[in-house]
Amino acid sequence: MNHAAATPEEQEKLDAMYARMGELNLIPLWTQRENLMPDVPAPAATANRWDWQELIGIAQTAGDLVPVGRGGERRAIALANPGLSGNAFIAPTLWAAIQYLGPGETAPEHRHSQNAFRFVIEGEGVWTVVNGDPVAMRRGDFLVTAGWNFHGHHNDSGKPMAWLDGLDIPFQQQMDTAFFEEGTERVTDEATPALSRGERLWCHPGLRPLAFPGAQSSSPIPCYRWEHTDAALDDQLALEDEGFAGTVSPGHAAIRFTNPTTGGDVMTTLRTEFHRLRPAASTTPVHEVGNRVLQVFEGTATVTVADQTFTVATGDVVNVPSWQAWSVATDDGVDLFSFTDAPIFEALHLYRTYQQKGI
Repeated sequence: MNHAAATPEEQEKLDAMYARMGELNLIPLWTQRENLMPDVPAPAATANRWDWQELIGIAQTAGDLVPVGRGGERRAIALANPGLSGNAFIAPTLWAAIQYLGPGETAPEHRHSQNAFRFVIEGEGVWTVVNGDPVAMRRGDFLVTAGWNFHGHHNDSGKPMAWLDGLDIPFQQQMDTAFFEEGTERVTDEATPALSRGERLWCHPGLRPLAFPGAQSSSPIPCYRWEHTDAALDDQLALEDEGFAGTVSPGHAAIRFTNPTTGGDVMTTLRTEFHRLRPAASTTPVHEVGNRVLQVFEGTATVTVADQTFTVATGDVVNVPSWQAWSVATDDGVDLFSFTDAPIFEALHLYRTYQQKGI
């Protein structure tokens, strides 16, 4: 608020009033409106790119120097957004990290209220054990570990393995809802089955076990296998070639991982998707309330966020801050894994999106 017209006497009173407000821990809205109520979202987070080969290199170094065990719990290295004042967050509501497990290593079991997932860019040989159910982790697999489920990891191979972790840690920290509990030093079942019990029960297309009739807040499917994701994307593009509807836009196939008991998102705070663009395809710029993270699974592309353009290749990670227009273009074709916090804002009726036309 402009006090330029105030008389010297009025200004003296204003200065005294503001000084007293400070002593009482009060801040008037009229000095803060643009910060508290901007015309459009003005995120502190900035768009950034993380190079996968650099991430792998630093994870390998940590593997040589930092043991896995109680205290640190996981050899996980967070991707820290440079606009968030040194916090270990890729976005105000989202956490992303590269986790690394060496040959024969076991990450002890624990559980926490934060929802988590794993996405595997390359490799195999690690099993994540969720509530005693060993789930194999392989290239292209997307694994769900919903909040307050005991989980640990063991590497039965002779090679190290790394993957992307995604969690809602920042959201739960801000909301003061975080809980944590240690479990066993090892994992409760060190078996290495090709299919987990959860997959054998839930992963039959269109078929639901009647032993579990009600809706579950998070998906009971422990792992969405790459072969099914790959086939679904291929079929969408094949239908486009045959003249039938199937793709989001020309040359752009996409799927969302869903909870079979509700048809909604796999977890209450996280939405996960997979996108495939043909060679020479591109997406229309879109604004979204909330935060998005993209990781290249295969191929190369350019990702444009507001006025920045990032060249990305396999494994590279890019974040999109709230309401900054983003789009993807590729010359040779690209596969992209993506996760967002959209379920939070949809549940609160705060989600909004706008797609730019004619660009």
